[in-house]
Amino acid sequence: MTVEQNVLQQHSQKHQQTLLNQLREVTGTTDVQLLQQALQASNGDLAEAVAFLTEKNAKVPQQDEATYYQTAQVNNDRYISVGSQADTNVIDLTGDDKDDLQRAIALSLEESNRAFRETGITDEEQAISRVLEASIAENKASLKRTHTEVWSDSPNPHDRKRQDNCPVGLKNVGNTCWFSAVIQSLFNLLEFQRLVLHYSPPARMQDLPRNQKEHRNLPFMQELRCLFSLLVGSKRKYVDPSRAVEILKDAFKSSESQQQDVSEFTHKLLDWLEDAFQIKAEEDREGEKPKNPMVDLFYGRFLAVGVLEGKKFENTEMFGQYPLQVNGFKDLHECLEAAMIEGEIESLHSAENSAKSGQEHWFTELPPVLTFELSRFEFNQTLGRPEKIHNKLEFPSMLYMDRYMDRNRDITRIKREEIRRLKEHLTVLQQRLERYLSYGSGPKRFPLADVLQYAMEFASSKPVCTSPVEDIDTTAPPGATTCFCAWTTAQGSSRMHLSHPSQRVSIHKPFTQSRVPPDLPMHPAPRHITEEELRVLEGCLHRWRSEVENDTRDLQASISRIHRTIELMYSDKSMMQAPYRLHAVLVHEGQANAGHYWAYIFDPHQQRWMKYNDISVTKSSWEELVRDSFGGYRNASAYCLMYIDDKKPFLIEEEFDKETGQMLSGLDKLPPDLKEYVGADNKLFEREMEEWDALQARKLQQEKLALATASVAPAPQHDPEYMEQQSPTGDSKHLQEDTERAISKAAAEHDEKSPEVLLNTAMKVEYTRLLRFAQEDTPPERDYRLLHIIVYFIHNQAPKKIVERTLLMQFADRNLGFDERCKSIMKVARAKLELIKPDEVNMEEYEMWHQDYRKFRDTTVFLLIGLELFLKKSYVESLMYLIYAYQYNKELLAKGPYRGHDEELIAHYRRECLLKVNEHAAALFETGEESKVNAGLSIMNELVVACIPLLLVDEMEEKDMVAVEDMRNRWCSYLGQEMEPNLQEKLTDFLPKLLDCSTEIKSFHDPPKLPSYSTLELCERYGRVMTSLTLSRTPADGR
Repeated sequence: MTVEQNVLQQHSQKHQQTLLNQLREVTGTTDVQLLQQALQASNGDLAEAVAFLTEKNAKVPQQDEATYYQTAQVNNDRYISVGSQADTNVIDLTGDDKDDLQRAIALSLEESNRAFRETGITDEEQAISRVLEASIAENKASLKRTHTEVWSDSPNPHDRKRQDNCPVGLKNVGNTCWFSAVIQSLFNLLEFQRLVLHYSPPARMQDLPRNQKEHRNLPFMQELRCLFSLLVGSKRKYVDPSRAVEILKDAFKSSESQQQDVSEFTHKLLDWLEDAFQIKAEEDREGEKPKNPMVDLFYGRFLAVGVLEGKKFENTEMFGQYPLQVNGFKDLHECLEAAMIEGEIESLHSAENSAKSGQEHWFTELPPVLTFELSRFEFNQTLGRPEKIHNKLEFPSMLYMDRYMDRNRDITRIKREEIRRLKEHLTVLQQRLERYLSYGSGPKRFPLADVLQYAMEFASSKPVCTSPVEDIDTTAPPGATTCFCAWTTAQGSSRMHLSHPSQRVSIHKPFTQSRVPPDLPMHPAPRHITEEELRVLEGCLHRWRSEVENDTRDLQASISRIHRTIELMYSDKSMMQAPYRLHAVLVHEGQANAGHYWAYIFDPHQQRWMKYNDISVTKSSWEELVRDSFGGYRNASAYCLMYIDDKKPFLIEEEFDKETGQMLSGLDKLPPDLKEYVGADNKLFEREMEEWDALQARKLQQEKLALATASVAPAPQHDPEYMEQQSPTGDSKHLQEDTERAISKAAAEHDEKSPEVLLNTAMKVEYTRLLRFAQEDTPPERDYRLLHIIVYFIHNQAPKKIVERTLLMQFADRNLGFDERCKSIMKVARAKLELIKPDEVNMEEYEMWHQDYRKFRDTTVFLLIGLELFLKKSYVESLMYLIYAYQYNKELLAKGPYRGHDEELIAHYRRECLLKVNEHAAALFETGEESKVNAGLSIMNELVVACIPLLLVDEMEEKDMVAVEDMRNRWCSYLGQEMEPNLQEKLTDFLPKLLDCSTEIKSFHDPPKLPSYSTLELCERYGRVMTSLTLSRTPADGR
């Protein structure tokens, strides 16, 4: 067979498998034999195949089944491709008697077939085209947006600079988190990384036929090399993959958009890379069969051993990503066991001529990189769309594949038979135990040991002589006597106890009083029982309860032993010779038609897990991976598992210089052309940083020049607005009074009346007063830093010269009292200010400290307005104030722990306010009214979606992460509910924005305009709002 014929045959087989996958997704049928029979019966017409499978009493033609198995002969190798998701669009075809869903499916499949016949492009490729075009369109559209949906890079390139040797992230250019997750997982396979980086295009590239594959694969391979080289040696914190995505987009043509399935993309990506390496391998071969490194790395083989009506067959098949069903299984081994056996296989290793049919899979050759696709989506025929399976599925960090190998076929069959026998025994024991733990014949069941204990307690209770109804006189008037009967333990007779007529009988009120009247018995009791009857009954009940408890313990111990035996069934050394270590986990969060992807990748050199979430690359742990990947807890779960052969260290080994023996790193790992490419990009980035630094230096020089000009100008000096006002009101009046008190106290302490001595003494008096404020331990509602700037400086250990000049400015205020003593001191203070030389006080540093204090006051205003609005339940208005309070405060705290307010307090109310806003928006959406729905989604887009990255940027606050998850879950819960088509469409458009949020900070509108408060008013309002807080904890005041 020629190479061309082989390629055509493989393409036909792949197309047939694609149709099979489509049929599986559309109908929900997982039986491969039945799907094959449907395709055979319909001669490849998918519409007829759907009708065939959906008939209630459809019978499988024996001839078609035989035909299918006859095609499975030895040496008939084929690839197993990954199934694609069904189209989720709803088509309403009126005026026809056929079922709407069936007509929609038939029309969709017909269009799919026609598209393939006309263009040769499969549905998988069309789906990738749709998402790529959507990604590029989203990226381009974001440049034109003017509201808060715009994702922007920090204008400061130093914020985008790579720190040391931290891994480089990938920018999300619009619904491309799936691309980032897959590419990072493959890039961190160092052998794959080397293959890509050292790939050289065919020498006769220009002479090659310009068919679709070569037109697509070779340019993409070149761009992937460039992208990998940037991930290796870039000085940027993250890089932009738009060019690679553009090439993928240009390869196909489609007008629809949806978020791409990560397993489909991984399959197609490896398929394209395989084709690119195949072209190179065929060029380099010299009479030998071309060797494709992609096939060697990612593809393995298994032996299908089957039986059809007593006739055995075997054939070898090649696989890449191995698909596994999740529904109904608790761990990865259970999934694998189920995937390796199809149908009834007893006749495979039986001497009897049985009519049963089925097949087993046995791996004959495992690839170095073993990838499992976890099928977490299933098609809901009722709703006409796919749904995600959120069931919990555990998987190990080390996976031993020996039990699935063909060389261990006989041993595994013996062990499987033993496990089957043990599980049958286990089922019997569990059923017996269940009868003990859930005893009874009615709807309510109780543990039998407890039932016997209750019976014993009843028999031993103090008996009463009347019925529970007759012993209460309901006709007696208030204050009348009520009689009860008590058992006398001495003679065994009963006597009446009458309450005194003057005593008031308390009335029991069941809804307002929890206390039981003391005269009533606590439990029901027998009316008549002899001591002999009680003795016999107690003896029996004690013995029976002891027997039941012993039986229960024995059953539980036996069940535990069987579980342990099953767990250790494959723990002997002979079944631990094929170890595979978990390399990467690709996680999906969200629902079937919307979500976000990220990856956990193990760093073998640092021996820790790393989380790759678009531009964010952070340290992680196995515990975090388990929480996000196993499923069952949140909307997040593993979607693809990548294991690597632990006995092939070359997969993750670093490269060493052959001459020096030193490990290669950075640019040294790159071939010359890529080293030049990355070097040029690094120079561009360095030039960007230099231009930024030059711009900042010019701004600083202009500020210095302005300050110098102001210092030599004859115009009077202007103090900060919080220290000087033009009229003797507000801050100025308060500050003047403090200053005049200090001057009066200084004058009283000294006989000498010279202005200079009085100034020095008054400054010491004032500083001592403020120092006392700074040292006082105050509650949160009383923050003396708001009272005076010097208190703020003392807390933050400002330089002495800064404090002295600030205090001198206070005494140089022109609005001091008009008596001669104050005027003379003011003049001396102004003279001292003029005598201060530029080298004595760094005016740039002086201005910086005052700017920080102004920001501290602004932060306080943002906080108190935000809290006031929050307490008034004006959550939408409150949110932006709290957002800016947190951001300003965070910038202050970065300079010192006492520069701002309590970060935990602000974070708490920011988080609570965001949850309230989300709840309000969700309530508007639930009304279903057009105007309210649009208002709710507008709130979500402009406020909530914009704020979520602020909560996730550090990934340190667990409460913030839980809050984000709660908000996302609230909206994802609507996907499974019935709603109008227009609401479903709006929800589908909105969810990707909510779920596909990277940690890039969005550009907000300008902060709200702040009102002007005097110092006393600010302190009063701040104290009042802090007193009103009802936090369950008492937060620190930030000092």
